[in-house]
Amino acid sequence: MRVLFVCGREPEYVRNQIILKALQQHAEVIAITDSGKNYIIRHVRLFFKVLMHRKPHDIVFVGFYGYLLVLLMRLCTRKPIVFDAYLSTFNTLCLDRRVIKPDSFAGRMIFLMDRLVCRMADVVVLDTQAHCAYFTRLYHLPPELFRVLYLGYDEEIFFPRPAPAEHPFKVFYYGSFLPLQGIEYIVQAAKLLENEPEIVFQIAGEGLRFGEIRALAESLGCTNIGFMGWVPYHKLPEAIAEASVCLGGHFSDNSKAQNVIATKTYQFLGMARPTIVGNNAANAEIFVHGEHVYMCELANPQSLVDAILTLRNDRELREKIAWGGYSHLIERYSIARIGAVLNDILMEVHAPLSD
Repeated sequence: MRVLFVCGREPEYVRNQIILKALQQHAEVIAITDSGKNYIIRHVRLFFKVLMHRKPHDIVFVGFYGYLLVLLMRLCTRKPIVFDAYLSTFNTLCLDRRVIKPDSFAGRMIFLMDRLVCRMADVVVLDTQAHCAYFTRLYHLPPELFRVLYLGYDEEIFFPRPAPAEHPFKVFYYGSFLPLQGIEYIVQAAKLLENEPEIVFQIAGEGLRFGEIRALAESLGCTNIGFMGWVPYHKLPEAIAEASVCLGGHFSDNSKAQNVIATKTYQFLGMARPTIVGNNAANAEIFVHGEHVYMCELANPQSLVDAILTLRNDRELREKIAWGGYSHLIERYSIARIGAVLNDILMEVHAPLSD
C-alpha cells in the first residue's frame, strides 16, 4: 500500500515522527512535508508541493496539525483520507488557552471548521477513547468516524539508563507551560514540600505561561525549584535519567487535560522511571494505579505532595511501577505495535476500494 503523508506542523514534531515511523512498518510512505517555522509560508509551500506531486498513492494520511490540509487534500484527490486530528482547535484556542471567546464570531467559525474537516475525512484518528467520546459530543459527529491510536514512544531514543543517585530526591517535569499541563499545581506542591530539604524539583521547558509560573514560584518564595529552561529533544533522556520521580501529568482539570495522555508520560515510562500522572479518564484507559504509574487527583497540589512522599518513602513501590510501566509500554505501545494498529486502520479504509 502506498500512503501519501502530509502534515501541517514540522515532521520533526514528536507525534508526526512516531506516526511516520509506524506507517513505514507496513506501507510505502511518500512524505510531503515542510520544516519551515512560519505557519502560513509552510502551508503555501506544502500546497504547491502537493499540486506538483504525481506519484500514485492509495491513501492520504494527514498528520498533525492538519485541519487546513484536509480541506486542500479533499480538493486535490478522491482517495480516502485518514486524519490525525490529535487536538480540537476550538478547545485549544477557546477553552484551554482562552485566546478567543467561544461564542464570538471567530470562535463559532473555528468550531464549524473543526466539524467540517472531520466530516471530510474518511477516518479521524485521536489519541484516547476519552478524546474520541469528547469529539463525538462536542461536534455532534458519529462515533464510527473515530479510531484510537495511542501515541506510544520512540524506543530508540527513550530506553532505560542506570538508576540515579539516591540523594537528592529529584522530581522532574518538562513542558511548554500550557494551561492544560497545570504546572501551577507542581509549584504549589513544591512549596508544601519546602520542609523536606532532600526533595528538589527540576522543571524544564519554556512556553505560553512561563513568566506567570516563574512569578508564582517567586511570590510563594519557593527555594526548591530549579527552572532549567529549554532542553533539546535529544538531551531529554539525560535529564529524565537523573530523576528519582517524573511527573507525567496532566495536572489541570480542564476538559482537554482530562481527555489526553501526556506525551512525556510514555517517554518517562519508556525509560523505566517511576511516574506520577493525573487521575483522568484517559490515563485510566491504559494505565493501572500502583502497577504502571502512581495517580493523583487533578488540580490538587496536596494530592501530588502525597504521591511524591509515598514514592520517596517506598523504594520497592518506585521500582515496581517503573518496571511495570516499562514492560507495559514495550508490550503494547512500541513503534511496531503502533504500526500494526495503524495498518489495521489503513486496511479498513482501503478495503472498500479494493472490493
